[in-house]
Amino acid sequence: MSDSGKNKDHEFKNKPLVDAGRQAVPEEELSLSHQARTKGFYSFFASLMAIITGLLVGVIILLIANPSRAGRGLLTILKGGMTGSPTQFGQAIATAIPIIMTGLSVAFAYKSGLFNIGASGQFMVGGVCAVFVAIKGTMIPASVLWLVCMLAAIVGGAVWGSVPGILKAYFKVNEVITSIMMNYIGMYLVKIIIEQTIYDSRYARAQNVPVRAEIPTLGLDTAFPGTNLNISLVLCFIFCLIIFIISSRTVFGYELTAVGLNPDASRYAGINSNRTVITAMIIAGALSGIGGFMMYLGGTGVYMETNEIVALQGFNGIPVALLAMNHPIGVFLSGLFIGQITIGGENLQLHGYSKEIIDMIIAVIIYCAAFSLIFKQMLSRIVSGIKKNRKRAGGRRQGPGRNVRADESEVSS
Repeated sequence: MSDSGKNKDHEFKNKPLVDAGRQAVPEEELSLSHQARTKGFYSFFASLMAIITGLLVGVIILLIANPSRAGRGLLTILKGGMTGSPTQFGQAIATAIPIIMTGLSVAFAYKSGLFNIGASGQFMVGGVCAVFVAIKGTMIPASVLWLVCMLAAIVGGAVWGSVPGILKAYFKVNEVITSIMMNYIGMYLVKIIIEQTIYDSRYARAQNVPVRAEIPTLGLDTAFPGTNLNISLVLCFIFCLIIFIISSRTVFGYELTAVGLNPDASRYAGINSNRTVITAMIIAGALSGIGGFMMYLGGTGVYMETNEIVALQGFNGIPVALLAMNHPIGVFLSGLFIGQITIGGENLQLHGYSKEIIDMIIAVIIYCAAFSLIFKQMLSRIVSGIKKNRKRAGGRRQGPGRNVRADESEVSS
């Protein structure tokens, strides 16, 4: 054995080991595991504080509007779609489906340090591609038509997401500016495509999607009558799981994180940062495009309008991602939560609140999620201060003529 090999073996043997079950594990590995658990706790606490803060602001608005029914109004918001009616529960899930996909898009792009505020444009372009194929694809067999429509939405969203990625990678143009502009370009492009190809002049919108192109329901529409719920929820969970695996269990996920933390250092380490940025935006755009496909081909009675309005689902995906701290599985759960409180806000009308107040409460609760990062930093500082005070207390003089270090006191305890 070479001297270097002996030295490495000697260093490993001298590392402190901690008995973890049947195997002795290096203390460094346990430290990393502890850090991961601590980070997860910080994220959960930050998201919880964001929700509580949003609800408190909502209570204040309810008290100002109608103090006598503020308590009932809060309970209505918290119940959401869980009122015992399968229709309302299914509607809450249907409301969550598109914002789960746009939230997943924003979260994935953020892994590489990109703020994908262009999810709305990608959502609309992907949606119009899916609707176009559904209406014009008469030669495609009905059994696979919805899958072909989903592929069209993926291509449309990916192409639209690639533009800010290319401009960021090769020309260092801020992706926030380009993605915002792409939202409006996409909005007008969708308007032109609809009016020139699939326009229904009777209602000033796109033609109805044929039933044979709608997403399969697998009996969910019967279990939740009046909602036309389909397998989109299952697909959302599958996509969240796939993105989680890609982000945390693959080399590409490591490259995304490295580029997001420091593009220059990652480039020095041999990572093609330009390719990584473009790929991240392509995948993010594809995810938003799938959200458009799920919304317009879900049989929910929502049609592609020619109004000059940017899709709100793209912007609502931003607080969903922030509330989940950009974790793919967290995006799925936070999207369901946002869907629940949205239905709860609509039910507030039963207590005499006007629609404008309801919209205000929903907006405050949703966008308070943006403060989750602040709550995380606050908790981190509090915990760090407590640890420093403990170390100082452990290093004080104990007994006559003897100073005990913090690490010694911890071992002795």
